[in-house]
Amino acid sequence: MAINFDLNDLLAFRAVAELNNFRRAAESVHLSQPAFSRRIHKLEQALDVQLLERTTRRVTLTAVGREFERKVRELLDELDTTLLGIRGVAATRMGEVTVACVPSAAYYYLPRVILRYRETCPRVRVKLHDASANDVLSTVARGEADFGINFIGAQEGDLTFEPLVEERFVAACRRDHPLARLKKVSWAQLAEHDFISVNRASGNRLLLDQALAGVPGRPQSVYETLHVTTMLGLVEAGLGVAAVPAMAMPGAEHALLVSVPLVDPVVTRKLGLLRRRGRSLSPAAQQLYDLILSTRQRRRRRIDAVD
Repeated sequence: MAINFDLNDLLAFRAVAELNNFRRAAESVHLSQPAFSRRIHKLEQALDVQLLERTTRRVTLTAVGREFERKVRELLDELDTTLLGIRGVAATRMGEVTVACVPSAAYYYLPRVILRYRETCPRVRVKLHDASANDVLSTVARGEADFGINFIGAQEGDLTFEPLVEERFVAACRRDHPLARLKKVSWAQLAEHDFISVNRASGNRLLLDQALAGVPGRPQSVYETLHVTTMLGLVEAGLGVAAVPAMAMPGAEHALLVSVPLVDPVVTRKLGLLRRRGRSLSPAAQQLYDLILSTRQRRRRRIDAVD
């Protein structure tokens, strides 16, 4: 039988099978929606079967489509592995890896790792989707990112969570602020000053609200922001103090900002790698995933003992 379809048609089919949405699938393979639809139609005509059932809201696989998707996935993964053996990961068909991550991870974890990754995979483009914790969770769950770095998602049944580091929350203040002279600060002490927080849509806010429920004298915000970076900008401007993950703070050499450990209670968050359960990564994505995972022992921030 003559083969009247090509590798790009199979890539398009796998994209829509994973994302269940023509628009998102078309974007993932860098095609317009009409051009993407033509590829799927061409593939179905060549096979003389219906692979997808389309409605106005959703795309699902037919019974034949589900079996074909499994075979296509195996075939493409085997092709990746073969290309890896010939010229390394830079030769693979998957020239792009998408990572969804909270901004602090994008700042702290990824730059050095990506620099190392680029040495061995110079032709693979890395796309960073830096977003809120909730957005990272939904992006990974929908299959729009190969994997994510997040501090929520460990309890999601359809996702796996591989811990990377546990970090504490610290008080962020200016170097000329009275709290900057202390070795540690309680939440009650923090409440004595104008307090800046992220709003209720933030995963960090949810974590802190749960950890501080019932704590007497907890800080009440005077200002609220959407992002931690904006909050630190307000602290730097002298508008107040804030509680932030240690990872989000600039280095000790920063001219204006300083961090002080928060106690009574010590509040921590656990950052980890998030991916869809049962979904295999392309060799290019797997190599970056493993490289990030290998930093766990070297870069783990231990929680300081409290006197």
